[in-house]
Amino acid sequence: MLEPERHQIILEALKKKNTVKMQELVEITNSSESTIRRDLIQLEQRKFLKRIHGGAARLQGKLQEPSMSEKSSKNLQAKQQIAKYAGGLIESGDCIYLDAGSTVYELIPFLPEDIVVVTNGLMHANELVDRNIKTFLIGGYVKQTTKAMIGRGALDSLQDYRFDKCFMGVNGIHPLFGYTTPDPEEALIKQKAMSLTRESFVLADESKFSEIAFANVADIHMATIITNKIDPDTRNQYDHKTNIEVVTP
Repeated sequence: MLEPERHQIILEALKKKNTVKMQELVEITNSSESTIRRDLIQLEQRKFLKRIHGGAARLQGKLQEPSMSEKSSKNLQAKQQIAKYAGGLIESGDCIYLDAGSTVYELIPFLPEDIVVVTNGLMHANELVDRNIKTFLIGGYVKQTTKAMIGRGALDSLQDYRFDKCFMGVNGIHPLFGYTTPDPEEALIKQKAMSLTRESFVLADESKFSEIAFANVADIHMATIITNKIDPDTRNQYDHKTNIEVVTP
C-alpha cells in the first residue's frame, strides 16, 4: 500500500473515533509497526493528529472548549494524582493563585489551611471557603462554560495581588506554540496571573500535549508542567525548553 493511501486510512479511522491503537492501524493497513510509526510522525508534523502512547489521537478544534462539568469527569484519576503532587509544593504562609481549570479544582483538598488563595474560579471559591482557607475571588463577569471570572474587572482586580505560586490549567501544550486556551479573554487572565507570581505551574494530564488552542497564554518555558504521563518521544521535544514533573501513582 502506498504512503498516501495509508495516511488516508489512518485519518479516516480517527474521524470515526477519537483515538486509534497502533495495532488497529497495523491491521487495517496491512503494514508493519515501524511503517505506521513513521506515518504517525509525519502526520503529527503536518498537524493532522497527535501521537499518544500506543497509538494516535484526534486533535481538538482550536475553539473547542468543554464545559466545567464535562472537564471535571474526564481523566479524573489522573487529575487527582497531579493535584496531590502539586499540593505538596505549597508551603505554610504561601499566597497562591488558583486558575479556574478542572485539574486545579482537584488541588483544593490537598491545600494546607494556613495559606491565602486568590482565584478566578467561581466553583473553586465555594470549596475553598468550606475548607476555612482565606480566599479572595477576583471581580469580572462569570463565563458560563468554565465558571471563570474574566473581563476587564478581573484584570483590574488581579493588579492588587502578588503570588508565591500560581497553578494554571490550559487546553493545549506544544513545544513551539507554548500554552494555549480557546478563549482570548480567559488567556489574558492567565497571562496576568503568571506575570504576578514567583513560580508558575501548569497542571495538565497527558491529553493536553501536542494540542494547540486558539489563544496564546505563555511560552513553554514560562511554567513547570506537572503531568501524569508523557510519551518519551513527546518528552524529547521539550528538552531544554521547560521542566516537566511526571507524577507516579
